[in-house]
Amino acid sequence: MPSPKALRALPLVELGALLLVALLCLVFQLRLPGRLPTDADERAMADVLARDARPGDAVLLFPWWTERARLFVPPSVPVYGWLESDGADLSAHPRIWVLGQPELPRSDPAAFDAAFLPGRKALGPESRLGPLSLRLYENGRYRPRHWVASESASAARVYLEQPDGSRRDCPFDGRAHRCPGPPHLYVAPEWHEIFYEPRHCLWMHAPGGPQRLVAEFSNVPSGMGLRLEGGIIFEFAHSKDPRLSTAHLGVDDAATGERLLDVPIPPGREGVQKAEVVLPPGPPRTVKVWVQADNAESRQVCLDVMALEPAVGVKP
Repeated sequence: MPSPKALRALPLVELGALLLVALLCLVFQLRLPGRLPTDADERAMADVLARDARPGDAVLLFPWWTERARLFVPPSVPVYGWLESDGADLSAHPRIWVLGQPELPRSDPAAFDAAFLPGRKALGPESRLGPLSLRLYENGRYRPRHWVASESASAARVYLEQPDGSRRDCPFDGRAHRCPGPPHLYVAPEWHEIFYEPRHCLWMHAPGGPQRLVAEFSNVPSGMGLRLEGGIIFEFAHSKDPRLSTAHLGVDDAATGERLLDVPIPPGREGVQKAEVVLPPGPPRTVKVWVQADNAESRQVCLDVMALEPAVGVKP
């Protein structure tokens, strides 16, 4: 048992600990403004980007949660920043501007460099604008897009397809291809989040049962890498409830019926799932992009398909 003297001293110890924490918090708050950019710093950064950024460039935030910069970056330059975005390929962009605040608490420049630098090369020295840093990199992970499904959605033919091949069309109303039945059965390009990552993708909710929701695209170039990327949006991917079923995402050759790509997403699998095949040279193809899930509950799918230049060292 503690002595009576120790018990009497305990409130003083607790008070001292609280005062120490309060003092540390006060010091942190007093020092923080010097680590944060002013509006003038942000505008100076925006002026550099407005002057030197090229079409196709992108900005990557470091740390990823320094969202205030989005208010100042020119609208023509897309801005990326989400949990674990440091290692994202950002393969649609030949050059990347890293906009950093390396003096912020819990920023880790070494960890950022380890994730970001492989395949990238700095194109000039780092600029400092108050506490902001700005540096341009060549993106060695860049792969030019020659066709993207989400950018061609209005020209697609969309339908519900039964296993026997019978179809029910989903007419285009100027914004989306809407199918008969539940209001969530449609195909349209939308912004959704897949495991924290915002993506502009095709909303394609599985209709349930053996039938498939199909978006058929013509004039897809051959001799390219055909890539499928997609996942279950928001929190719906997390559950492993045994009542849920695997969502299947796929791409078929419309002329031959050949299965080109197939991505299963079982319950509990989070994040963007990817598959790629190199198409042999030849005339443009018509492909069928489809989704299917026996039980469509919580299988909210957003996906995209693109024709990319084959990766370095891979020949069609």
